[in-house]
Amino acid sequence: MLCSLCPHRCRAVRTETEGAGRCRLPNTAMVARAALHFGEEPCISGERGSGTVFFGGCTLACAFCQNRAISRTAAGAPVSPARLAEIFRELVQAGAHNINLVSPTPYVPAVREALRQYRPPVPVVYNSSGWERVETLRALEGLVDVYLPDYKYASAALGQALSGAEDYPAVAAAAIREMARQTGPVVLDEHGLIQRGTVVRHLVLPGHTNDSLRCLETLAAVLPQGCYVSLMFQYTPMDEVAGHPELSRRVTARECDKVWQRMIDLGLTDGYVQSREAAGEAMIPAFDLTGVCR
Repeated sequence: MLCSLCPHRCRAVRTETEGAGRCRLPNTAMVARAALHFGEEPCISGERGSGTVFFGGCTLACAFCQNRAISRTAAGAPVSPARLAEIFRELVQAGAHNINLVSPTPYVPAVREALRQYRPPVPVVYNSSGWERVETLRALEGLVDVYLPDYKYASAALGQALSGAEDYPAVAAAAIREMARQTGPVVLDEHGLIQRGTVVRHLVLPGHTNDSLRCLETLAAVLPQGCYVSLMFQYTPMDEVAGHPELSRRVTARECDKVWQRMIDLGLTDGYVQSREAAGEAMIPAFDLTGVCR
């Protein structure tokens, strides 16, 4: 295939075994882990866990990525659409509240085929960076019940410096509008578990609270009523980021209070605030092919 799935629109050749372009991924889905996961928002993890499928590779190159063990390369094992459909079924049988697809963008055609072969009886969650082409999202309409995107930056310069995507703010805002159009407002069942809707995450970065304030202002303008915002304070420093020494520390309580207060002032009260205590590498799962191979 000549790939234009993500906003890079490389038109690069991707075959079953290898790929060119920015992501350098094959078009065969690479999966690093498929298991019940409890590190998501309460409406997603619930009591039994989210049936989370971690795909290898990513369309962005975030300097602070916590999943860099799988996001920088085609990590994991190759999985056919038929096997991916089986994985969904196995997660449902294990009690998953939903099927949670993490960084699936490079593999949208495979995901679509898998969901055509097996439509889970639980919600399908599309968990991504938010940096998506609207055209790619439209190909998922009717197949995805819940969108769980990030909105990382309001500054084009910061998007370029930390993720290699100067157009991140505008592209992600347009993508989130499309996600919200498809799903409508958040719908929870009697147990507080999400059945449909869009939940936008924003991770507060140390030293960049002014950009976080602008992100919240954008979301207040973009999101229709009934969508949720998940404000995340659990930034965990990984390796040093050249040119950004501020990213070598966690966010402070003062930074958290500043951003949280702005969220309240903007009326973004539907959603979640995830505390600093959730930080730490212990929250990163083992990408050891659990649940991938039979």
